[in-house]
Amino acid sequence: MFDITTRDIKYLPGVGPQKAAILNKELEIYSLHDLLYYFPYKYVDRSRVYYVHEIDGNMPYIQLKGQILSFETFGEGRQRRLVAHFSDGTGVVDLVWFQGIKYIAGKYKAHEEYIVFGKPTVYGGRINIAHPDIDNASELTLSSMGLQPYYNTTEKMKRSFLNSTAMQKLVEAAFLQLQSPLPETLTAAIISKHHLMSLTDALKNIHFPKNPELLRKAQMRLKFEELFYIQLNILRYSKDRQQKYRGYIFEHIGKAFNEFYTKNLPFELTGAQKRVVKEIRNDVGCGKQMNRLLQGDVGSGKTLVALMSMLIAIDNGYQACLMAPTEILANQHTETIKELLFGLNIHVELLTGSVKGKKREKLLSDLITGNINILIGTHAVIEDNVAFSKLGLVVIDEQHRFGVAQRAKLWQKSIYPPHVLVMTATPIPRTLAMTLYGDLDVSVIDELPPGRKPIATMHQFDNRRESLYLSIGKQIAEGRQVYIVYPLIKESEKIDLKNLEEGFLHICEAFPQYKVSKLHGKMKAVEKDAEMQRFVSGETQIMVATTVIEVGVNVPNASVMVIENAERFGLSQLHQLRGRVGRGADQSYCILVTNYKLSEDTRKRLEIMVRTNDGFEIAEADLKLRGPGDLEGTQQSGIAFDLKIADLARDGQLLQYVRNIAQEIVDNDPLGVSLDNELLWKQLKSLRKTNINWASIS
Repeated sequence: MFDITTRDIKYLPGVGPQKAAILNKELEIYSLHDLLYYFPYKYVDRSRVYYVHEIDGNMPYIQLKGQILSFETFGEGRQRRLVAHFSDGTGVVDLVWFQGIKYIAGKYKAHEEYIVFGKPTVYGGRINIAHPDIDNASELTLSSMGLQPYYNTTEKMKRSFLNSTAMQKLVEAAFLQLQSPLPETLTAAIISKHHLMSLTDALKNIHFPKNPELLRKAQMRLKFEELFYIQLNILRYSKDRQQKYRGYIFEHIGKAFNEFYTKNLPFELTGAQKRVVKEIRNDVGCGKQMNRLLQGDVGSGKTLVALMSMLIAIDNGYQACLMAPTEILANQHTETIKELLFGLNIHVELLTGSVKGKKREKLLSDLITGNINILIGTHAVIEDNVAFSKLGLVVIDEQHRFGVAQRAKLWQKSIYPPHVLVMTATPIPRTLAMTLYGDLDVSVIDELPPGRKPIATMHQFDNRRESLYLSIGKQIAEGRQVYIVYPLIKESEKIDLKNLEEGFLHICEAFPQYKVSKLHGKMKAVEKDAEMQRFVSGETQIMVATTVIEVGVNVPNASVMVIENAERFGLSQLHQLRGRVGRGADQSYCILVTNYKLSEDTRKRLEIMVRTNDGFEIAEADLKLRGPGDLEGTQQSGIAFDLKIADLARDGQLLQYVRNIAQEIVDNDPLGVSLDNELLWKQLKSLRKTNINWASIS
């Protein structure tokens, strides 16, 4: 059987070693398989023929049928151009060439019928088509042309004559090499039951569809397969883990949990918090390792749920560990948890890079002997010399900041893998969660604690700074505090942005009666903590900062968030910054400051921010505007988002559909031994060997 996966692209007619090297480097196309899976990014309908009198300079690509009346040459040297006056009897257009003039003049003749294809523009009051595609009308059957594919190419490719048309010809040549249909990658049962095209037909119609309906069916088949194997991989891994790892059984709720619940609980749990605690209790009591993702918008009370989960571990004789991505956040978690546990006999310690010498030695010793119940820390907790007596539960905050290998180090610090609770305040769209965290059970806290008021968000242009400062002054006079966030630390010559250093001086001048803190990522940890502490204690009233305050900083008295150059931030980042205020009972405000010149996408982002406080709605919008590969954290998450055809923003229903199919297969064939599924497991195994990142999550 002809195996296109092993056929080197250099042996394809029209390629050769030099072009093969360019295809390798620019597009990672090494084989005929890679070429056939390099899909067009758009299509142009070549079945429609326009009349000259119908077209204008604002139209996209069009097709004409007629004759060249005459040729004219203008200019000299590099300014030289060839113009062919072309007519179909209803009008005249000029076909223009700036290169290959001698070749064109020799190839095409006056008074013969041609089909011309290109983009019309207006120059000097006449319609021009520059460097059109021209075919002899007697040789081209328009009805068979269908939709013409267009391929993304690079400048380097174009210099080597590998433009979109050349790529189209290479794909045509690849199909001519096929002596028989390609081996199927889905079972006959799946293809039949879900009315899918064969693989060969799908690939032919994704490149050269005769009509939009055939294109739709080809896209459906290829999207189905791409998403199906991602989900099959995730679910098979999840099933393997469930069968392989038994979890510690936390059988009872004891003194630590009950004392906290009756004496120290700061407020009545919301319905969502109660539901999530119940889900966690069921997980840790069933004998299987918990692997749960806890999603909750900023201020929804995730830390409280995490603490109650850790108290269940303590009641069953185990230790708990909370890992945070930054020292500021780890410090804050420690302060919050110690405050919540005040008066209870529970030993909490903090381990970061700043903890050194005898203090560190004592901490590590207490950890091994079991004297420490809860360890909170940064990456320092996964260092090799950090050992636990009996680690039963790991909580990871802001999951996307940690790589797979880093998280895996924690699992090795226990006989069995500890129960895992992953928390994120970055709301993840459902389709993305199914792909990023598809092997985790998902809990969502979708209620804010009682008494919280929605943050009022406004968009303001930077020429209204006087009224903005009056509003800020009024809030400070009432005893509130203010954040002002800048995108840069120092001025960049390339980007004209307000910068933090300049902004700090400006704010000090504008508010001489108040004290101002400054915080950015280049400061030493000790300096950061000192500045943050001044703001937390109320010693300073204004905090001028970069996005270092985006995650986890909790100052309930802060009621105003001003974001300078808000057009430079993504939706999710704007939402995270906004979440630093609105943490107390007072009305809070977020002001998005921009200049007048804004792109359409930026206007949409700002409109969404002003309209809603719902983090999940914002995350869905961000996914649609930016795509999954650009969303913060996805690159560290363990899944590659180089999807060739599926779109997580738009194919959510299909993703859920194929997940259900994959789930049924895994449930019915958990060991992967059924002959009915032999093809699926074989294909999954081969995909894992490719350059697709099929790394497991957690």
